[in-house]
Amino acid sequence: MVTAVPATSETAVVRAAATGSVTGVDPARLRSALDDVHRAGMPGVFAEVRSDGRVWRGASGVADLETGRPVTPGMLQRVGSLAKTFVAAAVLQQVERGRVELDAPIGRYLPHLMPGERGRKVTVRMLLNHTSGIAEYLGYAFPSLQRFPSLPDMSPKSLDDNRFKRFTPVELIGMGLRAPAVGEPGGSPGVYANTNYLILGELLEKVTGTTAETYITQNVIRRAGLRHTMFPAGPRVNGPHPRMYEAFFGLIDPPRDYSVYDMSWTGIGASLVSTMEDLNRFYGKLFDGKIVKPSSLAQMRRTGPVISQSGQMISYGLGLHELQIPGCGTFWGNDGTVWGAETQSWIRADGRRQISVAMNLARWNTIDSSGKPQPHPIDDALTALKQQALCGDEDAPAENAS
Repeated sequence: MVTAVPATSETAVVRAAATGSVTGVDPARLRSALDDVHRAGMPGVFAEVRSDGRVWRGASGVADLETGRPVTPGMLQRVGSLAKTFVAAAVLQQVERGRVELDAPIGRYLPHLMPGERGRKVTVRMLLNHTSGIAEYLGYAFPSLQRFPSLPDMSPKSLDDNRFKRFTPVELIGMGLRAPAVGEPGGSPGVYANTNYLILGELLEKVTGTTAETYITQNVIRRAGLRHTMFPAGPRVNGPHPRMYEAFFGLIDPPRDYSVYDMSWTGIGASLVSTMEDLNRFYGKLFDGKIVKPSSLAQMRRTGPVISQSGQMISYGLGLHELQIPGCGTFWGNDGTVWGAETQSWIRADGRRQISVAMNLARWNTIDSSGKPQPHPIDDALTALKQQALCGDEDAPAENAS
């Protein structure tokens, strides 16, 4: 789908601010695993790995297929649904302050947005864990994609039409609320829908008296000490970043650059821009009890089955996705995609191992006639990178940081 150019790696291992044991990071193996993701067809990939006080940063490939400009480890990235963990943390802060009850009906807070029976049945918790039964709005905001996963019945026209279109959250929420419900409130499994988190953004605005973006910036981003994390003010990413190539399961061939795009189509739940260093710092602070109380984090880690947008069954809590790696442990975090960018961030339950990884090609898998994504070499290479970062070399001898 994308021709890989010779790998251009930029890597470094540094000592974290709070050091402990420095085992568990093998720079050569991490560098090789990152290069393999690029060689498998990813134009550019960059990552930060943390293990017991040691930090490794690396990049492989190109940020721009036309110029060959290389990716670097500190680049900014549109991180998609990783923003949902930030939103969930903000809501839990309001729960701690007594302004919101997790199991209260959303109609109590937003009677004009969610009136009637649905407003009485859908709770705040159901929005957070995608069990509200409310439908996804994306197929209505992007009508040329509405027949997904039938590729012959789709086109990328909506993606191009909406590049500079400004949506309002209420407009998008209305699309999801008017669509046929995808389940009963509180039903299992849940069905992942971005509409849920746009409603939570409206909830935050109602109970805090400011915009959700402002509240999260002041009380989550700044509390975590993040220096390069922000909600975009326009269609461009302000700072060094890769171009973002969208393939949409082979529908767009060759993949098209959507790095300049009005992100109002995602709203509060997926428009965030960050770096891999900031993402690891955020999840580290969250699991260290610095963003919400331990009791709130325990609520976030109460999971249930949810059908993802790709049709897979995932274990999802309140803005957190649970990842089990056999023989290695339980990890928490999220993955996120927007047009042309994919990002993942995972932290082990004890906080001692982390990876955040960004890629500048999205939806690289082709899909078959049933709509099932087909395996791609990038999948195996990405799995191997995460395995090496999160599980590899636990007993490796300590090395000098460089």
